[in-house]
Amino acid sequence: MNTLGNNYRITSFGESHGRCVGVVVDGCPAGLPITGEFIQKELDRRKPGQNAVSTSRREEDQVEILSGLYKGYTTGAPICMLVWNRDRDSSGYETRRWTPRPGHADYTARIRYGGYNDYRGGGRFSGRLTAGYVMAGAVAKRLLTHTLGVEVLAHTSQVGEMKSPKVSVEEIRKHAESNPVRCGDPETAARMEKAIKSVSQKGDSLGGVVECVALNVPAGLGQPLFDTLEGDIAKALFAIPAVKAVEFGLGTVLSSMKGSEANDPFTMQNGVIRTMSNNFGGILGGLSNGMSITCRVSFKPTPSIGLEQYTVDIQKMEETSIRVDGRHDPCIVPRAVPVVEAMIAVVLTDHALQAGVIGQVLGDIK
Repeated sequence: MNTLGNNYRITSFGESHGRCVGVVVDGCPAGLPITGEFIQKELDRRKPGQNAVSTSRREEDQVEILSGLYKGYTTGAPICMLVWNRDRDSSGYETRRWTPRPGHADYTARIRYGGYNDYRGGGRFSGRLTAGYVMAGAVAKRLLTHTLGVEVLAHTSQVGEMKSPKVSVEEIRKHAESNPVRCGDPETAARMEKAIKSVSQKGDSLGGVVECVALNVPAGLGQPLFDTLEGDIAKALFAIPAVKAVEFGLGTVLSSMKGSEANDPFTMQNGVIRTMSNNFGGILGGLSNGMSITCRVSFKPTPSIGLEQYTVDIQKMEETSIRVDGRHDPCIVPRAVPVVEAMIAVVLTDHALQAGVIGQVLGDIK
């Protein structure tokens, strides 16, 4: 329920307005060189209050590593990491307790847990929980790079109706972290930023798409039939609040193509089997095929908006209306970029360990 993975397992804990949020990582091999600074760098990409297109909630999100690291290396023990929730304002949630916010899990969570759930800030259903995902993903990214040379990169490819042109990996590396919306195309980024600010001033919000690519993934990762690589990646991505669609390679476009157009023909490149195209996104039969894994992750607009919306009063069982005040991202997509990278890295690490391409101990004692 709150744990993802088999050999590389992550367990999420905490609530949006509780004392802290965090993650326990179990199964990380001993001997991985990693520092708190590396994990903090990934967290800083996700934290709130960074710019005018994100929430005004300001959290330090300073990682505390409670176990599993010693003298700059993983010990093989569970790695427990957390960040404290300090900038909390729960007052508005008491007044809205009986009027579920449209687009949120307020109603469904109340039904599932009989009203005992922590409803402040969305509780366990808040994007705040993704801080733990990023911490677990930071360890996974370090492990993948250190052992296999795998790199996971993402960028914002769409905000509302605004779409970025196709960009290269080099452009993502160069531009995505240099603009507030994390788009690999600077010109589109400027238009996206303007659109987010405009809709925010009107009390509304926008959704969008994050595109991700994983480079140098070895062939053969995956556990068909029911634990396929793309199935597990999709499961992890759907654990990110607001994700409503995931597609690999050309995705839904493939349904309108002929087989002769869609298939990726095999070829030899420097003595290695590759495909001439990558329409299927690096996965065949639920297994990685040695090509880059590519996917698109669609996010719905932030449901907390300042416009009046219809809802019901659960106590009175009658219709009413609600206007959600507070500090919310007018578009969560830019802050979701490192979260998408993290979750894909977590799944790739899990499957690499299952396949035995990453060992349980890394190197000799230093």
